[in-house]
Amino acid sequence: MPPHARKATPFAALIAAVLSCALVLTACNATGQAGAAPAEAALADAPESVLLISIDGLHPDRINATDSPHIARLAASGVQARWMTPSYPSLTFPNHYTIVTGLRPDRHGIVHNSMHDVDLGTFRLSDRDAVGTSGWWGGVPLWVTLEKAGIRTATMFWPGSEAEIDGVRPTRWNPYDESLTAARRAATVADWLLEDDASRPRLATLYFHAVDTAAHAFGPDSEEAREALVEIDAGIGSLLDTLERGGRLRHTNIVLVSDHGMAAVPPGNQIPVGDMVTMEQARLASIGQVIQVQPNPGFESEVEARLHGRHDHYECWRRDDLPARWQYGTHPRVPAIVCQMDEGWDAVLPRMLEGRARGGVRGSHGYDPALPSMRAVFIASGPAFRTGAVIDPVDNVDVYPLLARLLGIPASDNDGDPAALLPALVPAAAD
Repeated sequence: MPPHARKATPFAALIAAVLSCALVLTACNATGQAGAAPAEAALADAPESVLLISIDGLHPDRINATDSPHIARLAASGVQARWMTPSYPSLTFPNHYTIVTGLRPDRHGIVHNSMHDVDLGTFRLSDRDAVGTSGWWGGVPLWVTLEKAGIRTATMFWPGSEAEIDGVRPTRWNPYDESLTAARRAATVADWLLEDDASRPRLATLYFHAVDTAAHAFGPDSEEAREALVEIDAGIGSLLDTLERGGRLRHTNIVLVSDHGMAAVPPGNQIPVGDMVTMEQARLASIGQVIQVQPNPGFESEVEARLHGRHDHYECWRRDDLPARWQYGTHPRVPAIVCQMDEGWDAVLPRMLEGRARGGVRGSHGYDPALPSMRAVFIASGPAFRTGAVIDPVDNVDVYPLLARLLGIPASDNDGDPAALLPALVPAAAD
């Protein structure tokens, strides 16, 4: 059932019960542990923190009271958009960096998970040196603005946070480690947010990969993807409980997003990239769903004639002719020709075809962001947000000006609409 069709009442009741229990426990602690009160009071008087959580590949329709009760609890105690539309291309690194800069990928320069730059060379997610090279990352992410203002930030993984951008890194940042469990990630961030005012970050980020990984391998409707969500939800639940016990939950604004959704790819729904263009004719910066093609010298006309226009299962454009609604094609890292696969189809290397044909349903993203399957999540809860509200769909560039408002910092140049998410806020925070 779509999240906007569910009634919030059961979760609101759950929140009320939790808060009631918290009040009882607080009273007991005041009697039996009088020494704890000053510390809790100090935490309560400190500025509100912002926690930005991402669950890679999570579609809003996957959130439910059985598999993700704690995420549903957040939605019921705050605001949930019917969905959030990602930017083009609907891939992980471009959209995560859009959320923290408010810029479209065509402006901040992370135009794909894999890309080529004349001066910097090749960017791949698995290349930690490239990921940590500042030249790839344009725009001004939130943590740079905050750190320059002397305000502490901490990132438990976020694309861009491993690089020194404009000479700045978060106060705390972590090289990406996929082996770190959801529970450990969440517990570490909870501990950060319970520190005293001298060290607690004003902005913290928390990233989970497992839903995306499982859905890629087994399909978005798989048991493996469901189990990944259950594990992440448990970590988030533990984080919420820890902040509640420490007296900080009601002083923390939590924004939970995803970067994109996921579409099912049936066995056999792949084409070899060599059938599109050969390595002799062009350099391919990427394969998969968004294929970036730069013709080799002397092959420009031949490649354009071969690719331009509609084909079975994909369509190709010159960079200057890409659909205007994608707002993509002006950055120099976007090559001469971009091919977009149809939903449910991948372009792969020949050595991958046989295994894909024999395997089961897989999952992919990177398709047109307007497709329902690519929809992302926006949920927000905390003292700045309304309670039990469902709002109209939002665009992911609009998250940045909201976060800047919550943090009390001036927004850098961005593509978002500052008014778009005002309906999510209580009147005092919206003024």
